[in-house]
Amino acid sequence: MSMQDRPFLSFAAPDIGEEEIAEVVDSLRSGWVTTGPKTRRFEQEFGAFLGGDVEAVAVNSATAGLHLALEALGVGPGDEVITTTHTFTATAEVIRYLGATPVFVDVRLDTLCIDPDAVRAALSSRTKVIMPVHYAGIAAEMSELDAIAREFGVSIVEDAAHAFPATYKGRLVGTLNSQITVFSFYANKTMTTGEGGMLVTRDPALAARARTMRLHGISRDAFDRFTAKVPSWYYEVVAPGFKYNLTDIAASLGIHQLRKAEMFRNRREQIARRYSEEFRGLPLQLPADAQVGDLHSWHLYVVRLGECIVTRDEFIDRLYKFGVGCSVHYIPLHLQPYWRDSLGLRAEMFPVSQRAYERMVSLPIYSKMSDEDIQFVIDGVRAALA
Repeated sequence: MSMQDRPFLSFAAPDIGEEEIAEVVDSLRSGWVTTGPKTRRFEQEFGAFLGGDVEAVAVNSATAGLHLALEALGVGPGDEVITTTHTFTATAEVIRYLGATPVFVDVRLDTLCIDPDAVRAALSSRTKVIMPVHYAGIAAEMSELDAIAREFGVSIVEDAAHAFPATYKGRLVGTLNSQITVFSFYANKTMTTGEGGMLVTRDPALAARARTMRLHGISRDAFDRFTAKVPSWYYEVVAPGFKYNLTDIAASLGIHQLRKAEMFRNRREQIARRYSEEFRGLPLQLPADAQVGDLHSWHLYVVRLGECIVTRDEFIDRLYKFGVGCSVHYIPLHLQPYWRDSLGLRAEMFPVSQRAYERMVSLPIYSKMSDEDIQFVIDGVRAALA
């Protein structure tokens, strides 16, 4: 079968049902379309899903959540934040927003998550935060990172944009020992609000700061001010904040996506298992699975080409001609002109990330895929490697 026989299979697509649509319509009819009762409900239900006495603060993107997280922890000029080169630029750009300096380190060969040994080597007197990324949906080595953070008195902010729901040593990401965890609900994530994210913390002071700063540094939510039964027009600006609030329209999607999150994850895992069974014996390095007893969210299914007759770029070109969309996660930050030039980065400083990038391809994996779609991807991979 080829692209002449069926429509092009996109790399990613959201799985949105009638429940989400009805909830959005209800919000539109209610007259409350910005941050209000649906957003508060979404926050409460998200916190309840995670458990562990966490507070959840809804924001309009994971980027916003990471920015608020670092701001709440007091990151500023002169500080350093250690993170991985193998991530999307948002992870690092929020460090620059605050005038701090990102310190990039390499990743582990198997998981492509941040290497704790490299983190330890990168620590300095200026290190304020360690920011790991749970790459593709598998949790980073949080026990090792937590030990380092405790030893050196620094905080951890988890970039969990890929990791809902995922577990580490039996605990859901979002309930670990880190100060703050940030999730993404972008359109291609494991659940979506179109654009959106959630900041999660056990520390009431950090949650309160994030809530204040997500809406212009105002001391009271608009929802509280506009729904009170007594005159409540008065508010105070206590800090120069941001415009990072999530709307009720977006939260309407999130409420129902959250209820389907485990179903979505199970379907992604089924697809990953099928791929791994079918690709054994091919010149591909398959992605690492979670440790026994833990959950991988399978946001991404990333293969790395072994010794074969095609280059990575040729492989992608052949897949597209076959009719299968794919991507690369990521072009490492040490190769991006801004980060490369401003920090003096070189590929040889990050050999694991560099080598992985040169060989990697992300294949379609999303809950809306049919069994026929899955087989089409398998056929496309085999044809591209022929």
